[in-house]
Amino acid sequence: MRQGAAPPRDLLAATDAWFLTHGLAYFVPEERAAASAALRGRRTLPLAVLIGVLAAGTGAALAWVSGQPSVAPALMISAAMVAVLLYALTALRAAPIVRWALGRTFGSLRTLLPMMSRALPLLLLFVTFLFINAEVWQVAADLPTGTLWLTALLFVLLATGFLLVRLPEEVDKVDDEVDAEFLRRTTAGTPVAEAARALLADEGGQPGLASYAEVRGFERWNLVLVLVVIQAVQVAVLSVGVFVFFLAFGGLVMDLDVQSSWTAIPPHDIHSLPALSQLSMPLVQVSVFLASFSALYLTVSTVTDETYRVQFFGSVMRELERAVGVRAVYLALRDRSSTPS
Repeated sequence: MRQGAAPPRDLLAATDAWFLTHGLAYFVPEERAAASAALRGRRTLPLAVLIGVLAAGTGAALAWVSGQPSVAPALMISAAMVAVLLYALTALRAAPIVRWALGRTFGSLRTLLPMMSRALPLLLLFVTFLFINAEVWQVAADLPTGTLWLTALLFVLLATGFLLVRLPEEVDKVDDEVDAEFLRRTTAGTPVAEAARALLADEGGQPGLASYAEVRGFERWNLVLVLVVIQAVQVAVLSVGVFVFFLAFGGLVMDLDVQSSWTAIPPHDIHSLPALSQLSMPLVQVSVFLASFSALYLTVSTVTDETYRVQFFGSVMRELERAVGVRAVYLALRDRSSTPS
C-alpha cells in the first residue's frame, strides 16, 4: 500500500467481519454505536422499572406461598441478572462476544482438563476440612431454600464484582508495550497482515501505529467482557466438579446417623433418595454451599495467585494482544480512508 493511499473498502469490511467472528463486536464502529444508543436512559429506565415491578410482585407472591421471605430478594436478584444478560445479548450487541468466549473456552478442553487437575486437588484439600466440620453442616443444612439461594447469589455477585474490578487491570497491560515487532506478530494471519507490513514500512508524514494502540471505552470493556465470560465458565466448571465430588464423597461416608448428629435433624425427618438413603437434602445443601464458596475462592485465586494466572490467562492474553494489534492497524486504515489522498 502506497503511503497516503486510501485502503480498499473490502479490506475494512473483511476486518469488521474478523472482529465479529473473534468476539470483538465493539471494535466495529456500527456495533459500538448501537450499543451506546441502547444504554441511553430513555431505553433502559422503562425496561428496568417493568422488570423490577414484575420481579417484586412474583417474588412477594412466591415468598407468601412458601413462607420464606428470603425467596423474594433471591428471585428479584436472579430476575435482574437474567434481564441484564438478555439485554446485553440483544440490544447491547454482546452476543458475538459471549459466543466467541464460550467457544474459546469449550474448544480448549484439552487445556481446561489439565488445569482442573492442578486446581481442584488444592481446593478440595481446603474445603474438605469444611465439609467434615459439624458447624458447617449445622449452618448449611438449617438454611431455608430461599436463604441458600440468596447465599449462593451473594457468592456469585462477589465473584463477579471482583472480576469487574481486577480484570480491567489485566486488559490495561496489553497495550502498554506496542512496537513494530508486536504489530507484525499480532497481525500475522489476519486480514490486515499485509497492510500492517506496508504501514510499518512507510516513512514520514504518518503517525506511528503505536498511537492507535490504546484501548478505551467500549472497546476496553469488550476485552474485559471476554475475560469475564471465559473466567466465569472455567470457574463454573470447577465448581460443578466440587459439587459432584462432595455429593459422591458424602454419599459414601456420611450415613444418616452422622448427618442427624451434625445437623440436629432426627433421622426420620431427613429427606433422601429411596435407593440411596445417604444422598439427602442436607448433603445437597452443604454441597451447594461449599461449591458456591469454592467459586468465590477460585475466582480470587486465579486472578491473584501467579501460578493460577499463568494457567487461566496465558493463552487468552495472547488473543487480547492480537485484538489490540489488529485494531491499531484497522484504525490507521480507517483514518486513511477518511482522508483525501
